[in-house]
Amino acid sequence: MKALRDFLDSVHHHFQKGGKYEKFYPFYEANDTILFTPDTVTTTGSHVRDGLDLKRMMITVVLALLPCMFMAMYNTGYQANVALADGMSPENWRGWVINLLGIGFSPTNIFACIIHGALYYIPVLAVTFIVGGHIEVLFSIVRKHEINEGFLVTGMLFPLILPPTIPLWEVAVGIAFGVIVGKEIFGGTGMNILNPALTARAFLFFAYPAQMSGDKVWTAVTEKIAVDGWSGATALGRIAAADASNPDAWRESLGAMHLSWLDAFVGNMAGSMGETSALACLIGAGVLILTGIGSWRTMAGCVAGVFAISTLLNAMGSETNAMMNVPFYWHLVLGSAAFALVFMATDPVSGPYTERGRLVYGFLIGVFAIVIRVINPAYPEGWMLAILFMNVFSPLIDYVSISANVKRRLARSAA
Repeated sequence: MKALRDFLDSVHHHFQKGGKYEKFYPFYEANDTILFTPDTVTTTGSHVRDGLDLKRMMITVVLALLPCMFMAMYNTGYQANVALADGMSPENWRGWVINLLGIGFSPTNIFACIIHGALYYIPVLAVTFIVGGHIEVLFSIVRKHEINEGFLVTGMLFPLILPPTIPLWEVAVGIAFGVIVGKEIFGGTGMNILNPALTARAFLFFAYPAQMSGDKVWTAVTEKIAVDGWSGATALGRIAAADASNPDAWRESLGAMHLSWLDAFVGNMAGSMGETSALACLIGAGVLILTGIGSWRTMAGCVAGVFAISTLLNAMGSETNAMMNVPFYWHLVLGSAAFALVFMATDPVSGPYTERGRLVYGFLIGVFAIVIRVINPAYPEGWMLAILFMNVFSPLIDYVSISANVKRRLARSAA
């Protein structure tokens, strides 16, 4: 390590102001601070209220995401291995790798499931960081400022909200759109009004719907070798297509999939790679809340919103829409609900800053998410749109909250 430190010090002057590589100082600084602790200190009186900086915050969020990353690999491989349980192997490079390693495709072998799923998840993660990371470096060089750690979490979140069979070129296009349009045009990290990862996914969903929705994309099995009768449709997709004249149609749809509430809670079902496990998200929520990085008010507001609107819709009932009869405790474990309310809604940049505002913000996200999920039969999921919609209104929520607080204080001082 001393040799590396000496080398970085020897070339440091080339990247300083006036050096021949001055324009590339952000790239040098990023590598230096990743490998070694910065030696920069304050020369005047400092006012430090918290020891938490951007790097520590981002690393803590990544640690909270580890259970979801594990499930992204395990469940993706598990769903594929279940579909291939009759002994067939995929006719692609992943099947060649698995056969070369001699792991097999058994859904009961946890290691086999993890390796199979990793062959889908890791390439998506790699493309996300290669493309998105280079865009971050480019904008830092153009703006002549240091490369910050803002993309670290975005790069971790984006692959987790994608289906396993998404083409890698779409991953590149999507993350490029999310970083540039969702963040950089607003000024970069800390300046964006929209969640960059959700912005990227929304772009892909509306630009390439065939690769982002439907029966086939949620299970990592190609059509050529798909087992007869196997369907990769998500639970929400099954319920949305159920016969609504039967009040228990939603329950029968889940029963036909052999999906219990516990299975859904653990995450053993088809869906986006890292969103299926409410249990993994709950562990992540605990980390975020205990470290003070994720707002429990936003999470609680989302749950309250889901409970309120789901209970109302259940009371109304419907003979044309089976989703109207799904109770709130099922809504919380199906689709992207748990992942969205823990990791997406709590984004500190695109959400409100006031504590009371976060409760309102979370509540409205929960309400709008279920309304979109239930009322629109063509789109049996609503968290992405609900969060992006409320991102736009978060400044207004803060304004109303602060104005109300000022009025209360003025009233108290007048008395």
